[in-house]
Amino acid sequence: MTYLLDTHVWLWMLTDSGRIRPELLSELRDGRTQLLLSAASSWEIAIKWAIGRLPLPEPPDVFVPTRMRRGGIRGLPVEHAHALRVASLPDHHQDPFDRILIAQAQLESIPVVTVDRAFDAYDVEIVLAAH
Repeated sequence: MTYLLDTHVWLWMLTDSGRIRPELLSELRDGRTQLLLSAASSWEIAIKWAIGRLPLPEPPDVFVPTRMRRGGIRGLPVEHAHALRVASLPDHHQDPFDRILIAQAQLESIPVVTVDRAFDAYDVEIVLAAH
């Protein structure tokens, strides 16, 4: 199975895995499961770190690729088609990072692991990370 991780779910996997449903966490950590992290998540992490809203033990340009490599997480680039798909999404959610994740999940046919119930309003498969 392949999953696209919402930013906060990936950060929880690294720092607070108890927030993720145990059976899902087990699947996410299974080496046969392919996990993807969008370049949009790196952008979100970098912005939040730069404005002081996301403390990290090291700068994001070190933190993100190091943790992705350790966790066997593959990157998902933001392609022009992904960015342009955002324009056709209903206006249910204002978060630009989440909207690009939704567009990527739709175009790539990948379920998104999230706790954000706003994703429910879109035509995208979601896997809830928490109850």
